[in-house]
Amino acid sequence: MAKSSKKTVKKVVKKAAKKVAKKKAAPKKKAAPKKKAAKKAAPKKAAKKSARKPNAAFMIPLTPSDALAKVVGNKPMPRTEIVKKIWVYIKKNDLQDKQNRRMINADAALKPIFVKDQISMFEMAGALNKHVK
Repeated sequence: MAKSSKKTVKKVVKKAAKKVAKKKAAPKKKAAPKKKAAKKAAPKKAAKKSARKPNAAFMIPLTPSDALAKVVGNKPMPRTEIVKKIWVYIKKNDLQDKQNRRMINADAALKPIFVKDQISMFEMAGALNKHVK
């Protein structure tokens, strides 16, 4: 019984070895020949994408507080416009830190808004949130 099981194991091993040898010896298939490009390109279809609509929550006019109004004006405007005007003020007065450009140094006008002397640009939106209604 032990001899017969050894023989079957040997047969299985030989078959597996033959399969591996066939795969290695099999010639590689050639790539399909490239089709020649048509002389005239197909006319492009005018795909109309619907214009991206802004989120209504961002477009609600908000009234800035007195401290914020000194920087951006006192007219109600969307949050996105308020942030843009803050960035214009920061760039105009060169308030970004020289070594770490992500940090904004507060001057006399921004100190009441930011509360700290220096604030990260990522914290700026949260600080502005407290000064709009």
